[in-house]
Amino acid sequence: MPYRRLPNTDQARIRALKAVLERADRQQTYDLAVSFKSLMETRNFLVKFEAAQAYYAECYARQAKAAPKHQGNVKMARLYVSHFIQVLNLAVIRNEIRSSYKELYGLDVASNVVPDLSSESSLLEWGRKVIEGENRRTSQGGIPIYNPTIAKVKVHYDIFRESYERQKNLQALTNRSLEALAAMRAEADGLILNIWNQIEQKFSDVTPNEKRLDKCREYGVVYYYRTGEKAKEGVNEIG
Repeated sequence: MPYRRLPNTDQARIRALKAVLERADRQQTYDLAVSFKSLMETRNFLVKFEAAQAYYAECYARQAKAAPKHQGNVKMARLYVSHFIQVLNLAVIRNEIRSSYKELYGLDVASNVVPDLSSESSLLEWGRKVIEGENRRTSQGGIPIYNPTIAKVKVHYDIFRESYERQKNLQALTNRSLEALAAMRAEADGLILNIWNQIEQKFSDVTPNEKRLDKCREYGVVYYYRTGEKAKEGVNEIG
């Protein structure tokens, strides 16, 4: 015996709601399987739900489109910040720069290990520290580090920082649009459940059973066959 299951994706929810509206539009008004009140609620809700789903898809697409370029900016900033710290450490090892000056950069005087720059937040933090530290040291009469210069580091750091903020804003928009869409799913499921209950009640006396199921399927009700059961050929289910 096939069983009924509500849609579990937004596209499937939209298809289910559209199916009942399209079937109702083709049906004689005096013989509808769904109440006028439910159909009106469905029409009004579907407009808002489709708009929310489309807006989320747009936000996600914009975020995904910007991601490759942003990752390129991250890679370049990490390369320059890391290289600058390595050159600074080598200058300290060669006694060209006093080790105490590393404190200006927030670096451990006793260690020549490059800080962990794997996360974007750590890269943001250490890039700022390195730039501020070099500016403080040179303002005190220190000879600037070359290859790379701090100016070159700052160029790539600023590009990364702007890209980082832009990507965070895109992520925030995507998250907010997804939250708004998710908040509507319970209402969508409630509408579909109520409509499908009305449809099954309308055709509850139809026999044989397969004919009753076909009547319900015409309104978009979805049935699944359990393991071992063979689905009727030619049935289009809205998953």
